[in-house]
Amino acid sequence: MTHTSVAAYAAPAPKAPLERITIPRRELGAHDILIDIKYAGICHSDIHTVRAEWGDGGNFPIVPGHEIAGVVAEVGAEVTRYRAGDRVGVGCFVDSCRECENCRNGLEQYCTGELGNVGTYNATGRDGEPTHGGYSTHLVVDENYALRIPESIPLDAAAPLLCAGITLYSPLSHWKAGPGKKVAVVGLGGLGHMGVKIAHALGAEVTVLSQSLSKKDDGLRFGADHYYATKDPATFEALAGTFDLIVNTVSANLDLTAYLGLLRTDGTLVQLGAPENPLPIAPFALIQQRKSFAGSLIGGIRETQEMLDFCGEHGLGADIEVISADRINEAYERVLASDVRYRFVIDTATI
Repeated sequence: MTHTSVAAYAAPAPKAPLERITIPRRELGAHDILIDIKYAGICHSDIHTVRAEWGDGGNFPIVPGHEIAGVVAEVGAEVTRYRAGDRVGVGCFVDSCRECENCRNGLEQYCTGELGNVGTYNATGRDGEPTHGGYSTHLVVDENYALRIPESIPLDAAAPLLCAGITLYSPLSHWKAGPGKKVAVVGLGGLGHMGVKIAHALGAEVTVLSQSLSKKDDGLRFGADHYYATKDPATFEALAGTFDLIVNTVSANLDLTAYLGLLRTDGTLVQLGAPENPLPIAPFALIQQRKSFAGSLIGGIRETQEMLDFCGEHGLGADIEVISADRINEAYERVLASDVRYRFVIDTATI
């Protein structure tokens, strides 16, 4: 292996601008693959993490990035899943205990082992070293935590699927979105636009609930059947008791009691966004009509591969704006201003 040190972009301290640094990557182990990263998506959770907004500190310097698409450059001696030249992706975690009930059942994202799942960045690996993410030129990862990207999806459009795609596919699949089901997607951003595409491809009747109608044309183009502005109080009156499933992609504190009012009997509101503050809910909004409030976190390796294959079959990828690495800090500000349609993707050749 020739890449023991690689170029990357990192946040040196909380809230500090990202800057170019050099980071170590481990030597190839028997089951490791070396990925030549081509593209890395910018997820809102990257911003939350490097700005220490989730209250859990951070192992600075942090190299963010868990929407990774690239090509296998080299494989370890005992690798069987991949060979050089394969198109691969890496998502939000790069390891797990592999022994707990969840890991054995393909739910590595909910690993209950001592370390839990090992995040792609801002975590500590089995070797005791900090993990660094996809805002870099290369990554070494165990073959069992890499995904195969279908040839039908361009690598740049595939990168966001490794977080945004699976974050929506998992709850839509789990709660059985499909023909005969009415599904609402709250927010048409990086997550939401993939939710619309996937729910439509699954055969559900899809409604977008967004603050305004400014993105209505895009929402309909992505496959939405209906589009409503949540700033208009009439929306909540007109849609009361309508939906089987609502997926909330927004990372801000919304009036969830109002959104629960949009569910049918036995309907479920699934929280995907992670705002800074707790989310209050009026108990009777759940008790009446036997409604449920739930959460969902990405997907396991098996389900993520299922999602990628599904997107490949249906021609789904993220709508993206590709940027050079020297524009990462600018992109962060634009994400916070909702000035992106719909995912920034870093061309890592510019690092």
